[in-house]
Amino acid sequence: MFSSNLALLVVVVVGCSLYGIAHGTVVESCGSTRTLVPIEENTVDISNCEVGPCKLKRRTAVSINQKFTPTEDIKSLDTTVFAKIVGLPLPFIGVDGTSACPFLFAEDGETKLGCPLKAGVPVTYKRSFDVLEIYPKIPSMTIHWELQAKGGRSITCFEVPAKIV
Repeated sequence: MFSSNLALLVVVVVGCSLYGIAHGTVVESCGSTRTLVPIEENTVDISNCEVGPCKLKRRTAVSINQKFTPTEDIKSLDTTVFAKIVGLPLPFIGVDGTSACPFLFAEDGETKLGCPLKAGVPVTYKRSFDVLEIYPKIPSMTIHWELQAKGGRSITCFEVPAKIV
């Protein structure tokens, strides 16, 4: 009896571990923002966060890895990132409004891809940002992370609850 319970526990633990690896961080769509690539067709992995609220520890770097496949050719991408705190959007300085092109890689995550992107070719977007010591502790916020083509057309977008600790 004991060994069958242990075997069941091992299966559950391994299954949960594989679920976390295969699915990355649990994120939400951006609500009313209509994107070219729906969030269900993305895999997002935020360092040290499988499910929100993600704890962003001051004096550390947080990495975002996002895999998606564009359904049409895209000339260039810009990053729009902000934290919604009590309904107010506060941009992530140094990340918001920057080009996403230098952070685009092939599906393997190693081969530099850059822009333009080709329809049907999988892309890995890899970006990190520092959580500065000067940031105040914030118990509740929502991070909005979006990649936009020229003219503000949303290509991918996700939101995740977070807090700065």
